[in-house]
Amino acid sequence: MEYFLKKNFEVAAKNPSEEAQRRWRRAVGAVVKNRRRRFRMVPDLDKRSEVETKKRKIQEKIRVALYVQKAALQFIDAGAKTEHQLSDEVRKAGYFINPDELASIARGHDKKRLRNHGGVNGVAREVSVSLDYGIKTSDLSIRQDIYGINQYVEKPPRSFWMFVWDALHDLTLIILMICALISIVVGIATEGWPKGMYDGLGIILSIFLVVVVTSISDYKQSLQFRDLEKEKKKIFIQITRDGYRQKVSIYDIVVGDVVHLSIGDRVPADGLYVSGYALLIDESSLSGESEPVYVSHEKPFLLAGTKVQDGSARMLVTSVGMKTEWGKLMETLSQGGDDETPLQVKLNGVATIIGKIGLAFATLTFFVLLGRFIAEKLLSHTGFKWFPNDALTIVNYFAVFVTIIVVAVPEGLPLAVTLSLAFAMKKLMDEKALVRHLSACETMGSANCICTDKTGTLTTNHMIVDKIWICEVSKSFRGSETAAYLKSVISENVLVVLLQCIFLNSGSEVVRGKDGKNTILGTPTETALLEFGLELEGHVDSQHQDCKKLKVEPFNSVKKKMSVLIPLPGGGTRAFCKGASELILQTCDQIIDRDGNTIFLSKKKKEDMMNVINSFACEALRTLCLAFKDISEDADLEEIPASGYTLIAVFGIKDPVRPGVKEAVQTCKAAGIKVRMVTGDNINTAKAIAKECGILTEDGLAIEGSEFRSRSPEEMNDLIPKIQVMARSLPLDKHTLVTNLRKMFNEVVAVTGDGTNDAPALHEADIGLVMGIAGTEVAKESADVIVLDDNFTSIINVAKWGRAVYINIQKFVQFQLTVNVVALMLNFVSACITGNAPLTAVQLLWVNMIMDTLGALALATEPPNDNMMERPPVGRNESFITKIMWRNIIGQSIYQLIVLGVLMFVGKKLLRIEGPDSDTILNTFIFNTFVFCQVFNEINSLEMERINVLRGILSNWIFVTILASTVAFQVIIVEFLGTFASTVPLGWQLWLLSLLIGSISLIVAVILKCIPVESNRVHGQNGYEALPGGPEAV
Repeated sequence: MEYFLKKNFEVAAKNPSEEAQRRWRRAVGAVVKNRRRRFRMVPDLDKRSEVETKKRKIQEKIRVALYVQKAALQFIDAGAKTEHQLSDEVRKAGYFINPDELASIARGHDKKRLRNHGGVNGVAREVSVSLDYGIKTSDLSIRQDIYGINQYVEKPPRSFWMFVWDALHDLTLIILMICALISIVVGIATEGWPKGMYDGLGIILSIFLVVVVTSISDYKQSLQFRDLEKEKKKIFIQITRDGYRQKVSIYDIVVGDVVHLSIGDRVPADGLYVSGYALLIDESSLSGESEPVYVSHEKPFLLAGTKVQDGSARMLVTSVGMKTEWGKLMETLSQGGDDETPLQVKLNGVATIIGKIGLAFATLTFFVLLGRFIAEKLLSHTGFKWFPNDALTIVNYFAVFVTIIVVAVPEGLPLAVTLSLAFAMKKLMDEKALVRHLSACETMGSANCICTDKTGTLTTNHMIVDKIWICEVSKSFRGSETAAYLKSVISENVLVVLLQCIFLNSGSEVVRGKDGKNTILGTPTETALLEFGLELEGHVDSQHQDCKKLKVEPFNSVKKKMSVLIPLPGGGTRAFCKGASELILQTCDQIIDRDGNTIFLSKKKKEDMMNVINSFACEALRTLCLAFKDISEDADLEEIPASGYTLIAVFGIKDPVRPGVKEAVQTCKAAGIKVRMVTGDNINTAKAIAKECGILTEDGLAIEGSEFRSRSPEEMNDLIPKIQVMARSLPLDKHTLVTNLRKMFNEVVAVTGDGTNDAPALHEADIGLVMGIAGTEVAKESADVIVLDDNFTSIINVAKWGRAVYINIQKFVQFQLTVNVVALMLNFVSACITGNAPLTAVQLLWVNMIMDTLGALALATEPPNDNMMERPPVGRNESFITKIMWRNIIGQSIYQLIVLGVLMFVGKKLLRIEGPDSDTILNTFIFNTFVFCQVFNEINSLEMERINVLRGILSNWIFVTILASTVAFQVIIVEFLGTFASTVPLGWQLWLLSLLIGSISLIVAVILKCIPVESNRVHGQNGYEALPGGPEAV
């Protein structure tokens, strides 16, 4: 079985090849009862290919329109040739530009039309908006009526009745319905009304019950996925509205809104550039062009769906929703759903193998029953003469044949994965983790390495200035007291320069909120500096408000610095620079003293400054250096200078470790998951935080990114297993580390990130985790999981639920295979020896519901427990059906077959059942005993290795409810629905005996778990211990 599964049913968890996807679909073949239901969550590859072709054609059309201006007139609304009349409705609303004409300006990059309307300011007047104040909230509904809403046409959700329709497409159920109708017709003809219709009606009622339960289960799953889709689409962006900055959903944006864009944002609508710095836009998602474009006053057009690669800007929205090219592209393309997960594919393989075996057994059973029937006919004194009852007998044989296929083809196996994942994803939402891709939840259970950021993940991301060094003065910052002290000992000129550097060289802003209070919008690091600046500004007049920025180089994780160029009042310009302490210090050749004079920065002084920086870093403080450079009027201002700066100050910024992180790291270690910190911070800061979190141990290695990337592949092979901390790393270093961990060491790697530059590493990792608060939209699109609270502990919850999904599916498979084996063998052996099947079609349909839909709900939705994080992760190539599972399946099957076989052949004698209805009583008792064996086997399946299966059972209310419902309905079937189910009421002694025989399987399970089984787990490169397979695992 394993060979067949590995050959045909192996797909990558992330970005599987189309060839592998088609291979397993071919291998499934025709052994599928209901393709509509079984492959509902599996993308249609042919349709996907058509969609991709259509997408490329649309992108080509847009590309031509964007980059070939003449062609734009032809392809997009015929450009200026189209005359747009201003309607009375638009004029009455107070607007002076037609919605279609306004949309065509940005969409067609129509500079001529933009000039005709007076440029960006003219368009702003025509849509009645102040670029500084923004629109009024009271105008929202009017603007939406005139210019449209920022939403795209989507496929309507599937209703409950569509799931009923899918369930009715089960081929075996259709055949059974036909058999039931034939049975009713023949039965009424031979036995009269109403007795003749009972058998057929029983089958129809059973089918109805199966369809209803299946549809409800599938519909609830779809609702869970629908809720998750809504969460994925919750994207917020900064705008100016009613005169103040605020964050709104992109779906609430209207024409006239002034949107603030920064690195990593997705442009939410078409619009025009108002102001900004170094705005670089990636238009590949829209046009297919990989080369990013600069947007400025000369090229002011911004299109929805494109991404901000660098810089920042304000944008005036000119068209939204279906009036944008992105909206039209979204309308054309169908989502197609997630790729199938490895577990879904593997279980499709298991279902295929068992289905083929079951089909063979069902066919054999039918022909054995038919053969015996014909042989008995030939040997009887009546000769080969046919009666109406004979047709009914053959129909019943055929119904049993089809019902065995219903039971034998475990259609519920791959669907149980979807059920379990949907349940896990919904629960993870409550635990602050949004799973974007189904496979991620599953794969996270196998993760044995987490490469995590420091800031915001291990730490709180709430930063404050803790220490400052300026002009030979090193001081802990204590608010107003420290500000007053600095003013008393340092020249005001120095403090003015410091404040100018803080406020002007910043990507963050101090804005007035709705409540009239100042709010700082930006990164936590810059927020800490601005809070310091605001405190100091109360004591010093910095005179920075009226300064104009000539050029800005925004901060990014590669340069690790931010620079700005401003004009000086007396002529000339000044450059400010801030960033990673060591890097900024290298650009400085002077330092400012407390009187405001610049003095030469000697080698000895640089060493002293490095000592200051390292002393701050060793206290787990993030260090930043601030510097400036005055430039003469005749200097070239094309680029901001890279050297010759004067050092102003060194800041030590405190970012405390999150509560619970140390315990979470210890949980990871116990679970066989190695945690590595990869950060852009100073190595001493990184080491201090890593030690506090329990990541860096005495035998571990902390290394800088520059040293790591200089190593050869051979050296990396020896180095990587020891690395616990990588500091001052570039995004490329993280990508290299992840790639080598996966390829050299075959590790299953999870990576955290938040910035746009983290996208390659997130894409390369087995599981990409992005911070929901600090993460950019571009990073989130590359992620598999979004950690909504940016907390490392939430990542552990994902790993825990991932393990729960894998183990729960194993439990369900163990349970279902046991039922399969027993039901097949019981009916086959009975047919061969007695010429009758002990379980009727109705009874088998009930058994199928117990082991399929109800079994999946009971076992595949069990929440994780702490024991799951005390075992090593499942390796990439481990067998899904383990030797431990085979031991349990075979052992329980043998016990049940022996018991049921004895009852079948000598049951009357043992139980002293006599009378004309003795056969019916015995068959009812066998059916009842068989069901109770499955009930107790379901309890056994809660623990595959540990002996105590009852531990914590009452806390799992879903399992208890389903178990109780199964028993209750079994009582109803036997005691009250005998007419339809071919049963008779049983005495209390037989009920007690059924319960006793079923419960003995608990003792059998204990005996089986005492049989040592060689574990599939081996000592890996991480030194994980094999799990115990004997009674010590109690």
